Amino acid sequence: MRPLHTRPQLLAAIALTALIAVGVTGARAHAQQVADARAVAATVQSFYNQTTDVSASFYQTYVHKLYNRTDTSKGAVVFKKPGKMRWDYLRPAGKVIVADGKKVLIYEPGEEGEVDQVIEQKLTQSQLPQAMSFLTGGGKLEDDFTFRLLDAKKQGYTSGHVLELMPKVPTTQYERILFYVESNPKVRGLVRRLLILDANGNRNRFDFSKLKFNSSVGEKPFQWQPPANARRVKM
Repeated sequence: MRPLHTRPQLLAAIALTALIAVGVTGARAHAQQVADARAVAATVQSFYNQTTDVSASFYQTYVHKLYNRTDTSKGAVVFKKPGKMRWDYLRPAGKVIVADGKKVLIYEPGEEGEVDQVIEQKLTQSQLPQAMSFLTGGGKLEDDFTFRLLDAKKQGYTSGHVLELMPKVPTTQYERILFYVESNPKVRGLVRRLLILDANGNRNRFDFSKLKFNSSVGEKPFQWQPPANARRVKM
């Protein structure tokens, strides 16, 4: 008969083996999740590598966490490589954001009796060019971000994948970005919606429609200048 004291040792050995097996399984599952997320990111990179310019209508929803307020806007946007973009707002009417590859101008018409204002920033200081650099040829996603796939159903997106991007180098412009990526073979890799989340809990969401690609957009839209009487503020 085997000594009774070996039974606890046997049970401990079995438990340890089970824990190791669970750990190995978990590690494999995590590695697969990482690989799947990187594969989706690669489809986005591949899709936009084939574009020189992108034009679209947009609907913007901005949630201010501190003030518990939601603002909505809409208009038209055009992106052009390298580093150029222009946003023309229909609501609020007349607002324009232009990046010419070096700086960003944010123009806001004053309300009745108020002076128009234009804010000038470097590209690195502005959230939109930084978060949307994949549209303007500003580097490779793989170099700048780590990836994770979120539950698309819980995110209310049924057309494909929801890819979370975390910057490898922390930035004050945002904490993370979500890409809502098409999986339809005809447009695989297309980002249909983009959500920017910052450290303060604010949510800046853009839904794109009527997308057009490689339309030979010229340089003129990005050479826009604000009215001469606008008050200029450099950041």
